[in-house]
Amino acid sequence: MPELREMLKAGAHFGHQKQKWNPKMAPYIFTERNNIHIINLQKTMELIEDAKKFVKELGMAGEMIFLVGTKRQAQEVIKEEAERAEVPYVNYRWLGGMLTNFVTINQSVKKFQKFEEILTTEKRRMYKKKELADIEKRKDKLEKNLAGVMKMDKMPGAMFVVDPMKEHLAVHEAQKLGIPIIAIIDTNGNPDGIDYLIPANDDGMRCISLVTSDIVDAYLEGLDIYKQKIATEQKEKKEKPARGETRSVAGRKVRVKRIQTAEAEEPEAAEEAAEKE
Repeated sequence: MPELREMLKAGAHFGHQKQKWNPKMAPYIFTERNNIHIINLQKTMELIEDAKKFVKELGMAGEMIFLVGTKRQAQEVIKEEAERAEVPYVNYRWLGGMLTNFVTINQSVKKFQKFEEILTTEKRRMYKKKELADIEKRKDKLEKNLAGVMKMDKMPGAMFVVDPMKEHLAVHEAQKLGIPIIAIIDTNGNPDGIDYLIPANDDGMRCISLVTSDIVDAYLEGLDIYKQKIATEQKEKKEKPARGETRSVAGRKVRVKRIQTAEAEEPEAAEEAAEKE
């Protein structure tokens, strides 16, 4: 978790001008300086911990988090952190229906793949130069919009958003589907409907980077536990004989009656099973 000093250095405490505030953010405002609201970073730190606990549990369950941030200050951070965690993201433009009409979005992904195939294989020879230029233009546009969701094959378990006011379409779709939302939200934002809000400067690149990487770290920590659990279960499954499995004991093929809890018990159990048959 970032220290208070790091948050201050990143400018996380700077809110918006007083006249632009949303009164619903009052509980998270410390004071006002030069007509600018100052966010209470002690509360922010507490809420980051709540969000991290949730995303860690999300990772431990093997669920997927979806990162969204299309404003200029967030684009690079969202892409880098999503790629680090190997999760879907949107950092250019939210297309309506990315969640609520996923079938249509999937069709657009297939269209992109078709264009890419035309441009990179022998099929290219079947088209005129002008047609190829048009195909490449359409492919580039699709890639820009869909780059982060190309491999998304299921609904996310949660959505992380930088500035829910800017990403109101994404937030609305997630709320409609009951997908929990974690959001960096400034003093001008509306916390209603946000499951895990993080009051902070959502216009500062350093603040966005600090918070986003911390959330992704927690998610990856949980995901690592999940992967270890799956690996252990698979290993145990391979080591234990399934019911009815034929194994060789003392030169004889016998059928194991039940799954043993320890490999050392298997020969004895198998011999007993052989005697009963």
